[in-house]
This record gives sequence, structure tokens and C-alpha cells, in this order.
Amino acid sequence: MKKLTLISLIAFFFGACNTSPTGRRQLTLVKDPEMNAMGEQAFEDMKQKIPIERGARQNAYVNCIVNAQLAVTVDTTGVSKWEVVVFKDNTPNAFALPGGKIGVYTGMFSVAKNKDQLAAVIGHEIGHVIARHGNERVSQNQIAGGSVKALEALGKPTVAGVLGAGAQFGVLLPFSREHESEADLIGLDLMAKSGFVPSESVNLWKNMSELGGSKPNELLSTHPSDATRMKQLNSAMPKALAMYETAKAQGKNPNCQL
Repeated sequence: MKKLTLISLIAFFFGACNTSPTGRRQLTLVKDPEMNAMGEQAFEDMKQKIPIERGARQNAYVNCIVNAQLAVTVDTTGVSKWEVVVFKDNTPNAFALPGGKIGVYTGMFSVAKNKDQLAAVIGHEIGHVIARHGNERVSQNQIAGGSVKALEALGKPTVAGVLGAGAQFGVLLPFSREHESEADLIGLDLMAKSGFVPSESVNLWKNMSELGGSKPNELLSTHPSDATRMKQLNSAMPKALAMYETAKAQGKNPNCQL
């Protein structure tokens, strides 16, 4: 009986495995439709609580960048249509949730100083979604003895934080260093394939590092340091530049202006 239970458990976990866009094996215990529903509900709650920027110029700018990248994005999570909202908030932040929900704060415009740098930010956030990083975190919660229902019972803000909306929307840990690094590389590919200058991703993190403030040592943090991110991006840059040249040859040159 014990042997049968062990075999069943092993079969269950192997059946719940996916492969991320970078080829990494991952454990995802929650079905995509359920994750997408969680993301949609959390996003609706955020739209009720955070002021929305209605300016046509800002919205056209962000949507131009998003649409160019989605045109080259391969998504297997079941998103039928992505939604983009520009939030009126001075925090330099952006996020994407399961279900194809993308939020960009107006404060991001002062750090991502051109379309290519903002494409690096948005591509990174899309990377979190298509790599099912939110699912992995919820699955880890389940393995630790929690459940999706218990997580939802903590409230929509906490769910939003778990799914990747930022620390101010939850008390659980942000994405792991592994997830952040993977999203950086996926975002680099997306921006290059859609015709944005990939080297601007490094300049974006230079801008981020210049923001200052107290940052924890990388070994004590779940995030890679800015220097580590730039090193990893530079290592992947030759491949990205080759994809960028191919995109340019195909006529991909997004004319996104703020």
C-alpha cells in the first residue's frame, strides 16, 4: 500500500511538471485556467484601488511596446487576450499577472528613459507569465501545506503579491533570483525579436542602480544584484543582437513614442 502511494505521488509530481521557455524543468501543480482566473481577479481589484492614467499619449506609448512584443511571444498558458493598464503612480514599477494582465506605473517612465528600456521592463514581466513563475510559487505554497483556497482566503492583495504585482500587494516573498534571472533572459529575447535594441536592457539596470537607497546583499536577497543582472544580460547579448539584426531585416522597428 505504501509502495503504491509512493508511486502515485511520484506520478502526480511528474504529471505536474512543465518546461519553461528556457528549458528549465518546473513543478506547476495548479491548472492554467485557475491561475489565469486568480490573476484576472487580482488585477480587477488593483484597478479599483490604484488611480489609472487615462492620457492617450502614455497609453499609446505603452501599448505600442506591448503589442510589438506580444506579436513575437509564444504563450502556452491559455491567455486569449492580454490587457494593459497604465497606473498613475510615481513608483518605478511594472508587473504582469497570469491571465495576461500587464500593469505599468507612470513612475517607470523616469527610469526607463526610452522605448527600448521600457521594452526590457515589459518583456521581463511578460517572461514571468509565460514561464509560469506565479504557478511555481503557488505550487510551492501547496507543497508547504497550503492550498489555493487558503491563499485566496488571505485576500486579493496578497494573491496579487504572490503572482508578481509587487511587494506592496502582498506579504509573501518576491520572485526568486532564479525566476528574476530567467525573466531577464526571456525579456531580452522578446525585445530583440520585436525590434527593440537589446543592449538597452543593460542601460535600464544602470539607471535602476543609480536610484540609490538601501539594498540588501545579494546573498541575503531573493533578487540578483544590479551588477549580476547586467553581467548575465551581457553574456546573452551576442545571441540577442543576432536576433535583433534578423528582426530589423524583417522590417520590425516599433515606432513607439511618449
